[in-house]
Amino acid sequence: MQEDQKMLRELAGNVRGIVLDVDGVLTDGKIIYSCDGSEQKHFHVQDGSSLKLLSSQGIALAIVTGRNSSVVQRRADELGITYISQGTDNKAAALDQLIGEGFPDANLCAIGDDVQDFQLFNHAAVTLMATVPNAHPAVLAKAQFVTQRRGGDGVMVELSELILRAQGRWPFD
Repeated sequence: MQEDQKMLRELAGNVRGIVLDVDGVLTDGKIIYSCDGSEQKHFHVQDGSSLKLLSSQGIALAIVTGRNSSVVQRRADELGITYISQGTDNKAAALDQLIGEGFPDANLCAIGDDVQDFQLFNHAAVTLMATVPNAHPAVLAKAQFVTQRRGGDGVMVELSELILRAQGRWPFD
């Protein structure tokens, strides 16, 4: 167990960028449609604060999601996340495209909760795989870090602390 924690700290200490799934990670995974057909998602404010903190500490952020949503674009804009790929069937190819646009090409953390996120977990640039406790069982088995908080409950609080502490840049001690 101690060896696993040492390896996890080492991986987190080298993270240069984080690739985020949305549904099931930044949200609880539920999609709400109103009568007029508009979509609603619930985001946790602590995720936003944690993502801004990571960005202020030089960690690049990207969103790669299989769905298209104006709500996701709005949240990305609010948080200053400029690397974003929506509506993708191939998350690895989407990450390659973002790398081509200037996103870091190595030492990335990917956080996802469903089987489509294996495409990110298996990408050569991803060295740290994270998930949430209510993730698909196969994703849970592959992840090196599982948050205590469920998707949509501020999971980035835990991931940001892990990464910034490992890098000696946690500002709250």
